[in-house]
Amino acid sequence: MSAEPAIAVRDLVKSFGHNTVVDHVSLTVERGEIAGFLGPNGSGKTTTIRLMCGLLTPDSGTGRVLGRDILTEGRAIKREVGYMTQRFSFYEDLTIAENLAFVAGLYRLSPAHRYVSDTLADLGLTSRRNQLAGSLSGGWKQRLALAACIMHRPRLLMLDEPTAGVDPKARREFWDEIHARAADGLTVLVSTHYMDEAERCHRINYISYGKLVAQGTVDEVVSGAGLTTMVLRGGNTAEAARRLKGMPGVDQVAPFGATLHVVGLDGVALRASAERAAQETGATISPAETSLEDVFIQLMGAAQDNMA
Repeated sequence: MSAEPAIAVRDLVKSFGHNTVVDHVSLTVERGEIAGFLGPNGSGKTTTIRLMCGLLTPDSGTGRVLGRDILTEGRAIKREVGYMTQRFSFYEDLTIAENLAFVAGLYRLSPAHRYVSDTLADLGLTSRRNQLAGSLSGGWKQRLALAACIMHRPRLLMLDEPTAGVDPKARREFWDEIHARAADGLTVLVSTHYMDEAERCHRINYISYGKLVAQGTVDEVVSGAGLTTMVLRGGNTAEAARRLKGMPGVDQVAPFGATLHVVGLDGVALRASAERAAQETGATISPAETSLEDVFIQLMGAAQDNMA
């Protein structure tokens, strides 16, 4: 692994009008790492990604991406990064091959037809090369978008919610593809709302309302949150949920099928409240592992809305 990380930014700030969208964000991603970028809608994920790949200039802060200064070498960074946006942004009345040929022209890849053919084969798109982009399903559109991102052979992929609206099978295939490429040395920063996808990242970074509030492996982030989780089963869980809301130590109450998950920071108070609710409603109670989703919800609740 190279001594210099693929991404190393410090105290990035970006405001639009009176709203600070990115508020002193510092982030490091090692080469060959798959880094997850989590956060609610409007948290600043997309703006931060654009700052790092040279599409926006920060108001303040410093950083290097692929060994280049984000303040002075944005154009060079863009040529070495593959950026996949949230929305499908290709010409729907052109074929897959025609869309890739257009992208090859933008990057001045020569011979363009060779790059297109190799990329079609690499992503399993050869048999569909003459299919109109607009007729593709969500999973195949996603594959086309990924093909366009990697055709110029970038060293870093920045993927902004790449699997939104894609079925579970296509999502899994996409992540298998990403892991295979990371194993060959490609670095990936991916924003996602899916907890199962976050758990497939080597490390995750959680941003909420412009501030980075948690970083580390999934295990480190879950354990660092300091939450206690109890599960109620049987009895009248609907009544138990009603009673638990607002009780000491209870920060979250969420039904999961026939069970009730109760989560909070104050473990002693939480257990006492859960035991009381269980006794009053005929439920049984047991401890459970805190999930990444529990942490996600807790961090969202603790953050202050920078647009309020």
